[in-house]
Amino acid sequence: MIEIENVSQRFGNRTVLEDISLSLTQRRIAIVGANGSGKSTFARLLNGLQMPTHGRVTVDGIDTAKDARAVRRKVGFVFQNPENQIVYPIVEEDLAFGLRALKLDSAEQERRITEVLERYDLSAFRKHPTHLLSGGQKQIIAIAGVLIMQPEIIVFDEPTTLLDLRNKRRVARMIDALPQRAIVVTHDLDLVADFERVILIDQGRVVVDDRPSIALQRYLDLMA
Repeated sequence: MIEIENVSQRFGNRTVLEDISLSLTQRRIAIVGANGSGKSTFARLLNGLQMPTHGRVTVDGIDTAKDARAVRRKVGFVFQNPENQIVYPIVEEDLAFGLRALKLDSAEQERRITEVLERYDLSAFRKHPTHLLSGGQKQIIAIAGVLIMQPEIIVFDEPTTLLDLRNKRRVARMIDALPQRAIVVTHDLDLVADFERVILIDQGRVVVDDRPSIALQRYLDLMA
């Protein structure tokens, strides 16, 4: 469970999030809102990439401000731009990067890399230079790099924004098939239309927290 308790976030004199309290327990949760609403900042609070100015965020009772490393083992984060996530020049090297921090033996690292590449039909790209991958392939590799760590929850920050329709659908299928809980920040309303819960953030506050049919319509009305 992720608990957000009276959280506010400020950068200098600018308030980005104001007094948010939520419990995130559902299997599929979407976060929507206009650009600048605070939703991406909210997402970064969930695994300790950002610390709240006031209040606290806990994951299974672990405070992100006190043990961010333990929180990140539980909550993975997929960035909007895979270029911000892929750090090694060869696909298998990039996938192995996070595993080394878990201090797994070489056989277990090999097993996990092989499994995730096979799962997403990327085995042929194992030795491929990452900079030569297509945009869609890069996003899949970025997601695989998080999945290989086997977190309990995965936060996606606008995972389909840079993709064409085919790869948007592919990412949507990946998210739908995940055994882990997923929290997805997005402008892609089709992606989250069948989620269990949608949270609409506007001007740093939660203005709707409901099922998709209610929250997404309110978002459309707000944008109009």
